[in-house]
Amino acid sequence: MAIDVNNLSQIQLLRLMNATPLGNVLTQNQLRWQMNSAAYRIGDGKHINLIRYVSWLAGEYEKPKQQKQSVEESRLKDLIAKNAARKEAQNIGQIPEIENVERREKATKDFRFFCETYFPDVFYLPWSDDHLKVIAKIEQSVLHGGLFAFAMPRGSGKSALIRSAAIWAVLIGARRYVCLIGSATRQSLNLFQSVQAAMLGNSLLLADFPETIYPIQCLENSAHKQRGQRYEGRLTYPVWGTHKIVIPTIPKSISSGSVITVDSLDSNIRGQIHTTMDGKIIRPDLVLIDDPQTRESAKSADQTNQRLSTLNGDVLGMAGPGKKISGLLTCTKIYCNDLADQILDPDKNPEWQGQCTKMVYAFPTDNKLWDQYAEIRAESLRAGNGGKEATEFYINNRPAMDFGSKVAWPQRYNEDEVSAIQHAMNLMLRDEAAFYAEYQNEPIAEQTDEQILTIEQVMAKANGRKRYEVPLGCQYLTMFIDVHDKLLFYVVCAWAEDFTGYVIDYGTYPDQKRLSFTLRKAQITLQDIYRGMEKEGAIQAGLEKLCGDYLDRDWNRGSGVMKIDKCLIDSGYLPGIVENIRHKLGGTIMASKGVGIKAANKPMSTYKRKPGERHGHHWYIPNINKTGEFTHVAIDTNYWKTFVHERFFVAAGDHGSLTIFGKAGHQHALFAEHIAGSETWVRTEGHGRVVYQWSPKVGGLDNHWFDCMVGCSVAASMCGCSLSGHNVKTYTKRERIKLSEIQKRSY
Repeated sequence: MAIDVNNLSQIQLLRLMNATPLGNVLTQNQLRWQMNSAAYRIGDGKHINLIRYVSWLAGEYEKPKQQKQSVEESRLKDLIAKNAARKEAQNIGQIPEIENVERREKATKDFRFFCETYFPDVFYLPWSDDHLKVIAKIEQSVLHGGLFAFAMPRGSGKSALIRSAAIWAVLIGARRYVCLIGSATRQSLNLFQSVQAAMLGNSLLLADFPETIYPIQCLENSAHKQRGQRYEGRLTYPVWGTHKIVIPTIPKSISSGSVITVDSLDSNIRGQIHTTMDGKIIRPDLVLIDDPQTRESAKSADQTNQRLSTLNGDVLGMAGPGKKISGLLTCTKIYCNDLADQILDPDKNPEWQGQCTKMVYAFPTDNKLWDQYAEIRAESLRAGNGGKEATEFYINNRPAMDFGSKVAWPQRYNEDEVSAIQHAMNLMLRDEAAFYAEYQNEPIAEQTDEQILTIEQVMAKANGRKRYEVPLGCQYLTMFIDVHDKLLFYVVCAWAEDFTGYVIDYGTYPDQKRLSFTLRKAQITLQDIYRGMEKEGAIQAGLEKLCGDYLDRDWNRGSGVMKIDKCLIDSGYLPGIVENIRHKLGGTIMASKGVGIKAANKPMSTYKRKPGERHGHHWYIPNINKTGEFTHVAIDTNYWKTFVHERFFVAAGDHGSLTIFGKAGHQHALFAEHIAGSETWVRTEGHGRVVYQWSPKVGGLDNHWFDCMVGCSVAASMCGCSLSGHNVKTYTKRERIKLSEIQKRSY
């Protein structure tokens, strides 16, 4: 078959070239390389023109041969080329122009504006007044110096403010060497990494502070790239490590060579110095300390003292001889007398200008509604509903439940909550001790075994007397009724004037006829007794029956009899019902309202006394004229619960002791559980006084007879009982004076 020499296939060309006497002179790989090199000069890419192919080969043969380089020469040439390419790659090029000069100028003078502008994703909520105070102190410390310590609630953004302050101080050239210090290595590194991340990934910082941020971002978080980074052919000498940042040196940049380091209080922080490229030695001039203690160190007095020594010695001496360091310390109190508690005490540590902030500055006054809220929330959580029913209850009663409250940061609450006070109360319900420490900066002293009243101790106070029997030495009988939807809990006590007390009767209406039961699982309820009545109607009918029976009753005392002198009824959310009972059955009955006076609150003894009011020992009867309220006695429940427990600690037979009727203590096991097993206390301090603050134990045990004992004790105080040392003022009944007599006296 004839072939077309002007349009040969690759196979045809190979066969043709290799058919000469010279043998195989061309391989397929060689031909493929030639076709790639010659391209369309020898064909159309698939077929080859023989004449053009031969002509191209001849031309390639006649080209002058390049002188073959030695291996050493070749390596040297490659090395020079690579170095040149690397230097070119290390050169960061031109620094971008400042995007917004006005914005930058404002940010350099205003730390608040700096935070809001460059970190809007972090500081997206409106500031609280406490935040503004902290921001002002940060600004003062960075610009003008000073040592400031702040106790802030957990979750207030302390770490974010510290991080932003470190970046701001360096960017504006206010500080040359900033040292970050945390409680432990891990926490410190987390803080440091957040600083690095903010400088690497913030596009707005790059736009307004390009001379500092652009060279940093060119490092791409690579330790390798920092070694040879250049600007205009000169090395910038950056450091981008796990514990240290040195800002790249850029001509005319106020941040050039500035240093940010990190350390922890549990390591050796001495020797914090840095040598600049021109041989100068610089030391820290600003220290930012974030939460300087751990929970473990706060528990240990030795560790606390050691950290305090480190703070006041090593840290404050970091600036070097003869120089003062500026500093900011943010913390949260964990325990009484821990590092935060001491550093904020101006008497113990005057160098630090300490200031405490809180989540809640005033709690709601309606404790009864919040008690209901707590029960509803607990039931909802147990049912797996996440507290939805409690939130609905709060929404329906919000004005009354919010009344009297004052929160530091109104915008701080979760998406499933309605307000900041609801958020705070939820935190307190979760763990009251942790709430007061971490959110209120009021750590409470822990109970010791010697201070805890046990169920066994209460049962051991059985005095061997018959039920209903009033001892001869007693002058007063008091009763208290704790009102609930299902049951009425009551206690009757006999009292001597020195507050020696005897529990002569207690129980429920309706009677459960069992030694062990709970309110939740009551078998016989008010609704069972008064069928067809609404809840309020059944409660009122039950109260009328119980009060009528007990107030009309004669109580034997030796050869004589006594009547109940004072009967208090927990008014709760039904004050109108108690008032109806009072009108029907007489003035022996009075409504009561518990008030949880905390260490941060004014004690009742300091209340301004208004006309028509009666004030007693940690209780008072307010003047209800023009208030829309019903007559009632307000009780400091924290004080009187402590009082009742103290009475059970007193040995039987001693003045001021409390005992229970009966010979067998085990018959009072449920009563003792209410008294000693339902609530716990924490010791709080404030305004120069100590308050034992009570709260229900985890598990929601019944405490109703405990409330009854409190009410009986208050009623005894109202009757005139006084414990030695109380210095209770006596209130004698005042005679009515006619207006005409007053007029005569005036002349």
